[in-house]
Parts: sequence; C-alpha cells; structure tokens
Amino acid sequence: MARIAVQTQDFDLTHEISILRGDRLDIGAIVTFIGTVRDVGGTLKTMTLEHYPGMTEKELTRIAKEAEVRWPLAGCTIIHRYGELNPGDNIVLVITASAHRHAAFEAAEYLMDFLKSKAPFWKKEDTGGLTKWVDAKESDHDALERWKK
Repeated sequence: MARIAVQTQDFDLTHEISILRGDRLDIGAIVTFIGTVRDVGGTLKTMTLEHYPGMTEKELTRIAKEAEVRWPLAGCTIIHRYGELNPGDNIVLVITASAHRHAAFEAAEYLMDFLKSKAPFWKKEDTGGLTKWVDAKESDHDALERWKK
C-alpha cells in the first residue's frame, strides 16, 4: 500500500524508510530519491509550489497504484512539499521497496518521471525582482513517454 503525503513540513528519510519497511523481511531493495530546490544560475530567492488539496493526493495515489501494478513492490512512499521553499530545501521524496532491486529502481524512476511532468503542482520562481511560473521541460515529458511502451 502506498503512503502519500502533500505537506509543508520537511521529511525525515530514516523515519520514512522505517515506516515503509516495518517488520517485513521479504524486502531486498529500497530505493530512495530526494529532490531538492536547485538554484542553477545563482539568482533564485524562493520557489513556491501550489496545489489543489484533495485532487493532488488523489492523482499521486493513482500513479502509485499504477506503479504497484507494473512492478512487484512491497510498498512505496511519495511525499511532496508545497508552499515557499528556499534553494537547497527538500521538495520531494520517493521511496520504493521490492524483493529485488530492478523493480525498486524502475518504479522509482517511473514515479519521478510522472512527478516531474504531470503531477498537479504549480511552481513559481522568485529571483528577487522577477517572478515567473515554471512549466515542465520537454525532456521531462520525453522521460515519461518511455513508460508508455
């Protein structure tokens, strides 16, 4: 069963792995991905993420269930933050667990490709004078397309 959280507060990786693993002994691989707010050009002051409560969780639950159907997962966790974030802040956590590494890695990639291109979040960057909404990149959409095969 997937654990989905959309929250303003930061997350604790060790705690989240512990929740996912529980006392299961059939898990042979746990893959984690933490995405952070990056400031490539050195001008980003803040990034603000907005979402529609209820709709966002429903869509993240749907894609997590899809991953659990495609791969033999023991479980997965998706935590996505919203609100105002600073460069270096954690923004997203994806954890996948399976008996074997191949399934855990592929499922984590699949979930991240979805989150980068289709998740219902709206991002606004403030560079201290210029505020702009940010769309997913073409390469993010291309990465998601590979899973349709």
